[in-house]
Amino acid sequence: MPFWLELTISLFLVGGSLFALIGAIGLYRLPDFYTRLHGPTKATTLGVGGIIIASAIFFGAQRGSLSLHELLIMLFLLLTAPVSAHMLAKAAMQQKLRCIERTRGKPWD
Repeated sequence: MPFWLELTISLFLVGGSLFALIGAIGLYRLPDFYTRLHGPTKATTLGVGGIIIASAIFFGAQRGSLSLHELLIMLFLLLTAPVSAHMLAKAAMQQKLRCIERTRGKPWD
């Protein structure tokens, strides 16, 4: 395998791992439910996406053909993560889950 291909795969793996770590830290450190939704839906989705892209490049180079499994996983992840986060936020709003004052923001005039 050429050096530039290994470097590309490594960059996607490291970048994806960093995004996943940032998402996990955000899930742990953010103060309330609404802000905690941003960790898994934004950063972790990008992290898993980077790792899946690295996997697609690696196995595509190994087999000499495009791997559709990784592309389907990525598509499914990008479609379901925002929808599930939206549904969780709507359910929390219906249950009148409390949030901290900073989360509310300023009302529209």
